[in-house]
Amino acid sequence: MKNEKRRLAVLFGGRSGEYAVSLQSAAAVLACIDPAQYEVFPIGITRQGEWRHYTGPYEAILADDWWADTAHNAPAVFSASPSQRGFWRLAKGAQVFVPLDLAFPVLHGQNGEDGRVQGLLELSGLPVAGCGTLSSALCMDKHRAHLLAHCAGVAVPRGVAFGRAERAEGLQQALQTLRFPLFVKPLRSGSSLGVSRAARPEELPSAIDLALLEDSQVLVEEEVEGFEVGCAILGNEKLTVGRVDEIELCGGVFDYEEKYTLKTAKIHLPARVDAAAEQRIQQAAVAVYRALGCRGFARVDLFLTPRGQIVFNEVNTIPGLTAHSRYPQMMQEAGLSLKEVVGRLLRLAVLP
Repeated sequence: MKNEKRRLAVLFGGRSGEYAVSLQSAAAVLACIDPAQYEVFPIGITRQGEWRHYTGPYEAILADDWWADTAHNAPAVFSASPSQRGFWRLAKGAQVFVPLDLAFPVLHGQNGEDGRVQGLLELSGLPVAGCGTLSSALCMDKHRAHLLAHCAGVAVPRGVAFGRAERAEGLQQALQTLRFPLFVKPLRSGSSLGVSRAARPEELPSAIDLALLEDSQVLVEEEVEGFEVGCAILGNEKLTVGRVDEIELCGGVFDYEEKYTLKTAKIHLPARVDAAAEQRIQQAAVAVYRALGCRGFARVDLFLTPRGQIVFNEVNTIPGLTAHSRYPQMMQEAGLSLKEVVGRLLRLAVLP
């Protein structure tokens, strides 16, 4: 039937340090989905990694009470078979198969934004809103993302990447080849979790240890002069590019707390740059987006130096989607509301 609703799974939560942020993004997304076009099946993933089909009020998601409402959630197991695109709801001793037409992972950070969930969903051929398995994994890996961005002609910071087993050698290489101050980051994490700044050599070992608490590999890179800018992108082949924003830092690191409280940092939208600079930033962001195989949507973060050079930082393949998040605000400045962005993203998911 032409007017039949598409059956959509919206995934939220996740075994990640960004669990709470995912709840906020998912609540905003769920409020934007057109009920005339989609039958929605919220799938919550607990902090412990348990998948549950949640049927209660959306307010409980925002309050993080959804998982305790046993009357409105039951275990969910997704199929990896192309002949059964959907999930089994396991409730009251019965196994009920729920077919799906597409899925939207509104997950941030590890175990959600890194390609693992996308790979599971794509095994059955289920269309996924946003970046696929490969691009999600590449964008989460800061070192490999930098290598591909460099190949696409976009400058990247000088840095050294190494694993926990090579900590001693990596520390010496960083001390011998890089210029302080340095930023030390977990290779695969989001929201600046585990990121710190080492202004002097004696600060580097503890900064590396902090990053290794979040991941088994670390990236040490030179600080880039200037300020950070971001660019929102929506689309597969034909792209819609949002206005560029600018982060004004009063401290040293735009860390997890600063990102979600803005105690000292300020976001300027549009960025305080002229039209020519904004266009160059947008062009660099598009080049990175395409080089990393992104589709659906992403936010590309870069630096603009005092000499006007654009330097790549990272890509967020599932950026925050609350009303106050950077991505929706950049798209709003370009003329698209969050509801319009979500509608377009869901339509893009089912395109070949």
